[in-house]
Formats: sequence, C-alpha cells, structure tokens
Amino acid sequence: MLTVLEAVGGLPPSEYLALLSHSGSRGSGATVAQHYSRVARDLHPELPQALGHLAWLDVSSGAGQEYWAAMELMGAYAAANHELIHRHVARALGAGVLLDVENHHNFAWRERHLLPDGTDREVVVHRKGATPAGEGVLGIIPGSMAAPGYIVRGKGDPSSLRSASHGAGRRMSRTRAKQEFTWADLTRVLKERGVTLLSAGLDEVPMAYKNIETVMAAQKSLVDIVARFDPRLVKMAPAGEAPED
Repeated sequence: MLTVLEAVGGLPPSEYLALLSHSGSRGSGATVAQHYSRVARDLHPELPQALGHLAWLDVSSGAGQEYWAAMELMGAYAAANHELIHRHVARALGAGVLLDVENHHNFAWRERHLLPDGTDREVVVHRKGATPAGEGVLGIIPGSMAAPGYIVRGKGDPSSLRSASHGAGRRMSRTRAKQEFTWADLTRVLKERGVTLLSAGLDEVPMAYKNIETVMAAQKSLVDIVARFDPRLVKMAPAGEAPED
C-alpha cells in the first residue's frame, strides 16, 4: 500500500496499490565486473598480491572504455528487467499505472561536481549502497519485507555528491542471518506486521536489516519524504536460490 503524503508525479495525496520490485542484472553484471577486474590485475602486475584487488582501468584506455560500455549495458538490462516485471504484473491485474519511479543504485555515473579544491569538473561517481538524490529527483528507499519504504525527492546536497541511501542496508551478513534466525522467528514478525509471504530465504529476514526510520532520520538533509510504501504481499528468491540467479 502506497500512502502519498504530498502531491507527487501527478498523484494527489491518498492511498494507492503499489508494486515495488528489486531486480538487478541477474548475475551478468557481476560476471562483467569480475572479467574486467581480472583484466585490471593483469595490467598492474607491479601491485603486491594483497593489493591486487585495487588494480584499476584508465577510463580513456581501450579496456576502460570496453568496461564502461559493458557496465552501461548491464544497467540498461537491469532497468529493462524492472520494466518487464511491472508491465506483466500490471497486465495480469488489469491495472493502470499512475506513477513509475526507478531507483538506480550500485552503479557509476559520469557527472559534474564542485570538488573540495574548488574546481568544477566531470568525475565518475560510484554509488555503492546509494542512489542519485539530485534536486527534485524522485527515488525509492526501501526497508525490508516487513518494514516500510519511502518515495523521496532529492535535495541535491553537494556534500553527499547529490546522493542518498538506496535502502535500509544490512546490519548482518546473509550467512549470519541464516544462523541466528529461524522460520518461526520470521513467521512471527510477518504475522505481527500483516505481511503475507509467498517465498523468501532466511537471509532476507527483516531483523537482518537496519531500522529504516533511523536511516531516514539520518538523511533528512539529503531527501524529503513524499510517500510511504507498506508491504502486504511479498515474494523474494526462494530459500536456497542465489539472489541474482
């Protein structure tokens, strides 16, 4: 359920049925990154073995341009995944789409920024665990399968490189979550919060994530909240299935 708090994207304040999906490049992006990481290491044999993972590709080099093009392709592929998921679900429900907001994250952008030394130039901004929050830009900051998420409007804060958190963020690893929690723990929390679960693994239990309200309070200078998304029906990767397979 989406509760719009102030007019956004042509929607007046009210309650709406909403679909929130999270789908990346389904493993192909990671494969691209791993390949070019190996290329970078091969190009910098002078680095000590312990620092090999810090090898780099010059973006003006042939290999660097190849990697950038491949990364852009994987970003477009991830966006296409989202579009198709939403299109097919909306068609199956016979529902019309009133607002569509995309939250691109864990990606790199070429942008112009005013740097600490006072120069204004084009740089590469890598938002790992972050999403663009330029002035007026709409984004989504989700919580977990049992916690609210938020549609936000960016404030364009230059100190954060016009960025904000892309979600609540994990407070423990997937491995630890599976060790610490049981299906009984998950079932109890979902019942308390009125969420019906179709599928998921214990690595995605709500307790493995940070408190979304605390995260939102910490970035008031970066975004304004315009709507709140409360999950009611959840489907995630089934237990035993890799999240990106």
